Amino acid sequence: MFGNPSLMTRIAVGKLVGFAFGLIGFLLLPYFVPDAPMMFRFAILLWYTTVGAFIGVFGVFNYHPMLHLPMPWWFRSFWVGAWMNFVLVLFIHDTLAAMMNAYFGENGFLQSPYWLVVEGGLIGLVIGYFATKYGGEGEETVGK
Repeated sequence: MFGNPSLMTRIAVGKLVGFAFGLIGFLLLPYFVPDAPMMFRFAILLWYTTVGAFIGVFGVFNYHPMLHLPMPWWFRSFWVGAWMNFVLVLFIHDTLAAMMNAYFGENGFLQSPYWLVVEGGLIGLVIGYFATKYGGEGEETVGK
């Protein structure tokens, strides 16, 4: 199953690892934020599954055509994970800010919702590692 590079394998592994991170968030969120709504918990679960799928798809692009620079898996994965969580923060900034202030305090070090961007980058690295290990990378994943 994991012998040949495959885009479908990359996407499946990315979604599986992303789902695992989303499930961790789904299960642990009530312990950190007791009044977290169920819709928010499901959104986290599905968000990281989608992030995993995007990281899997972007495994095809291992070279930037305009800058003429290689894009190794760790660069792509971190960038996609951080970017997707940045978009998430922009969508739900007020809700996240209220949750972070309630948990970390108004003047706490980690009270900014933008820490989620760093978290997305780190989770993206883990997803990218497993997607590349089991699904390969580059043009050979597409097949002929």
